[in-house]
Amino acid sequence: MSQDGARGRYAGRALAGGRYQLRDLLGEGGMASVHLAYDAVLDRQVAIKTLHTELGREQAFRERFRREAQAVAKLTHTNIVSVFDTGEDELDGLTTPYIVMEYVEGHPLGSVLDEDVHRHGAMPADKALRITADVLAALEISHEMGLVHRDIKPGNVMMTKRGVVKVMDFGIARAMQSGVTSMTQTGMVVGTPQYLSPEQALGRGVDARSDLYSVGIMLFQLVTGRLPFDADSPLAIAYAHVQEEPVAPSSVNRALPPAVDALVARALKKNPNERFPTAEAMRDACLRVAASVQAAPPSIVPGAAPTQSGAGVGSAVFPPVDQSAPAPHGQVQTPYQPAPHPYGTAAPSYGYPQQGGYQTPAAGYGQHPTPTAAPYHLTAPTSVQSTGGGGGRGSKPVIIGSVAVALVAVVGLIVALTMNNGGENEATGSGTASPSVTSHAAGYRGPDTTKTVEKTKCTEPEESYNDPDKIQIPDFRFKYVKSVKECAQAAGWQVTTKDVDENTYGQGAVIDQFPKPGTDVDPKDVEIQLNVSTGNPA
Repeated sequence: MSQDGARGRYAGRALAGGRYQLRDLLGEGGMASVHLAYDAVLDRQVAIKTLHTELGREQAFRERFRREAQAVAKLTHTNIVSVFDTGEDELDGLTTPYIVMEYVEGHPLGSVLDEDVHRHGAMPADKALRITADVLAALEISHEMGLVHRDIKPGNVMMTKRGVVKVMDFGIARAMQSGVTSMTQTGMVVGTPQYLSPEQALGRGVDARSDLYSVGIMLFQLVTGRLPFDADSPLAIAYAHVQEEPVAPSSVNRALPPAVDALVARALKKNPNERFPTAEAMRDACLRVAASVQAAPPSIVPGAAPTQSGAGVGSAVFPPVDQSAPAPHGQVQTPYQPAPHPYGTAAPSYGYPQQGGYQTPAAGYGQHPTPTAAPYHLTAPTSVQSTGGGGGRGSKPVIIGSVAVALVAVVGLIVALTMNNGGENEATGSGTASPSVTSHAAGYRGPDTTKTVEKTKCTEPEESYNDPDKIQIPDFRFKYVKSVKECAQAAGWQVTTKDVDENTYGQGAVIDQFPKPGTDVDPKDVEIQLNVSTGNPA
């Protein structure tokens, strides 16, 4: 429905026995619509979000939605859009859940960014850091109450006329994730792909650190004017979040100091254990960096560092039908084989249960309507279907079904294509070398010597955020052991290795390390143990 049509349809309609009189449409998304409304009892303007009819059909979801709205109503903070009321009513003969919120006179953060991009190429760093700090202040309160937002993005952040940051749509994603509706199925993820954390993209359990990853994506976008991961396919974007490393923001915006690069890099760690531990810790870092940043306009490098795109994932998972060929004879590496824990042998605290999906709330609201096309639905690794008004590269809500299976398929396929069957036994480097593999068992996978680590990761490591005299251990996982040893030798570090039978990553691949990546250590006394793949099956 067009905005004008929605305005005409809902003008004069009322909810809650006539208390709330609906007026203009402010925003519309794949899950809900937001209207300006008048509260006749308290004589004030409010914003009312009405959920779409397919959600309203299920009593279990309506009950869950009501409980979540009650929980969100307890969040009282300057940077959080207040929730006043919730309920359900009939519109056009259909039961429609609704939530009554504070009406924010202002603009979505996305519109503010667009204006800065038009003027300067990106948002000034000090402004972006302070806005991000305010978003984190809101998340700090919600996380203390056990509420994970799950859909942080510029469209869910409002800026008032006085420049106050307001985060909205807490709790709605959690209601969707409860799994009580027929729309939520095991392994499904519903959200905005450009801002999904890797664990969200894989359909795994999330905690507060997932929100911090999304904040990191948003900060990257604010200071560079572009996203670190973007593509034409939602699945390709999800793949990039899981597999690809973002470029440094300063490679796009030369005005950014190294401190901004370090802050963003930590927020965008694939492993939640390596990110900031809390919203408070990340907020403190933002304010500290903002205080040290000299006010200067952005300096965008023309044509610099294109964003990662997950290129190739589409053809790998969705081969053209008319070009498909029968499988070759003989033994074929299947991309659907079980994979070892991607974050090492120790399971991170957030766990890996398959979760029910959730769907992103409606677009932001303010004085200007910001309609959003209906969501994409990716329900199986066989087809992509658009149910809304066209594609494009915007931050549209999507449903990613069976993403975990698809991503494992892609990773396995890429590994199978790039690995060769030859072996290379390493007995070099400081410390004790891993024993040579003299025989290969059935299913042996050879080394991938292209997975290297730059020596500067060891000779110029990141400084500790907590102690200026210490450094952070680099991430050596999934890199070729010879390259890791050369890096460590360049820094004078001691390395010992231990062979581990596994054949997913190939002989010589580091599959775990101690101390863990990001651990603070004295640079003069570094001892690292590497668990290295033999290439043989366990």
